[in-house]
Parts: sequence; C-alpha cells; structure tokens
Amino acid sequence: MKADHRPMESQSSDESEHSKLANRISQLNPLQIAEVERLVTKLELQSLRDTSSIVPQHTDWPHAPIHRLGGKGTYIVTAGTLNKEHHFRDASALDFLQAELLAKAREYRWQLEAWACFSNHYHFVGHALEDSKSLKPFLTHLHADTAREINRRQNCVSRQVWYNFWETALTYEKSYLARLNYVHQNAVRHGLVPVANQYRWCSAAWFERTATPAQVKTIYGFKINQLKVLDDFEIMRMV
Repeated sequence: MKADHRPMESQSSDESEHSKLANRISQLNPLQIAEVERLVTKLELQSLRDTSSIVPQHTDWPHAPIHRLGGKGTYIVTAGTLNKEHHFRDASALDFLQAELLAKAREYRWQLEAWACFSNHYHFVGHALEDSKSLKPFLTHLHADTAREINRRQNCVSRQVWYNFWETALTYEKSYLARLNYVHQNAVRHGLVPVANQYRWCSAAWFERTATPAQVKTIYGFKINQLKVLDDFEIMRMV
C-alpha cells in the first residue's frame, strides 16, 4: 500500500468532509437513499467505461495469430476456481490474471490464439510449439502465482483458489476455428458486453487488431451455439 504523503491538515479535512457527508446521508428517507445508491452505481459504471480501454503496460501480448493447426498439438483449455468462487471479481484482479496467463504462456512456449478471463474461470485456445513444455507445469505455475497474489490482496493466506483444468485436443480445422470464435465471443455469451471487443480481458480486441479483415470475417462466421465446451459458470458483474 502506498503511503499517503498529504499534509496532516488535508487528511483531517477530508475525514471531516466524509463524516459530514455520511451524517447527511443517514438522515435521508429510504427513497432518497435509493436515489443516492443509483447515482453511486452510475458513477462506478462510468469509471469502468473510462478505464476499459486502458491496457496494463506489463501485459505480454502474443505475436500475430497463426490460425492453423500445428506444432505438437492444439488445445482448448478451461480452468475454474474451487467451488466456482469469484476470486477475480474486480478490474485489477482480472488485469493481473490476464497478464499472468499471457506471460506464462510465453515462458512455457505456448502460442495462444484466443483467451477469455472471468471472475471464476478462464478459457484459452493455444498451440503447443515444438519446444513447449506440457500443460501441467505451465498451468501449475500460473495457478500457484495467481493464487498467491490474489490471496495476498484479499488477506486469505493459504486459501485454495483453483480447482482444476480441463483440456481437449483439437484435430479438425473447422472444430478448431469454431472454438477460436467461441472463446473470442465468450464475454458476449455470458452477457457481459454486447460486442466481444468491448470486453477488456479477452482476446477479441487483440485479434481484430492483429488479424486481417478476411481472417476476422472467417473466424467470426463460425457458428458456436451448438459447441460442447465446459462452461457452466455464473459470472460476477463488476457493478
């Protein structure tokens, strides 16, 4: 936590103002309090919109997408938290989870082509390159580091955060391309955004920046409604 270097008089003045505001709110009737809550929620949502285009500087973005099967194998992977708890429920935690996923993928030599991170799970589609390490050490490292940090932030030492991960090898081109679209569009499927590239913690905006218009049109054209993907998670909205 950063130290507050403001003069003591300024801090005391702020505390006094906060106390006055709290006292005024406590004297409102229920309808007025409901209106205050509505206004506060509106301000919080506006704050999220204002920061939604900010990309953390430490995020290690992948190279341009490959869009073909190759390497030692291509997989769709899902990992979920224990009891589907919403440990990554705010913007800072999701920034951290996404950045760690991309950094660990690079460290273990996995080429990610699509990903989506949420409050209690994530998905990705990735290629195991010729010199890649297997999924188990890659995800064990990712889960250990993200659990340790989120527990530190939430003051829950030694709490188990992650439950398990599930992988499916993709061997057919159409199946692979459809699952790319599924992961890009996952935030829309969960009702978090109307358009995939508006969700900050997935690959859609990166994909649209780095792929050709023809590639984007092709991938986004694949139907995903009938795909069988482990995805029975309820998502916590940041409001």
